[in-house]
Amino acid sequence: MLQAAAVFFIIAIIAAVFGFGGIAAGATEIAKILFFIFLIVFIVSLVMGLMRR
Repeated sequence: MLQAAAVFFIIAIIAAVFGFGGIAAGATEIAKILFFIFLIVFIVSLVMGLMRR
């Protein structure tokens, strides 16, 4: 999931360089959402792993 966020971030940077503002904004928002989902899943799995011990 983090890889998908990184891919959308790279797409947003490339689109911004070429002047496609709408595409860059959309890709940036998708990257942000995927990154935060990754963080939530990571924290939940970390807490579950600590509780299992």
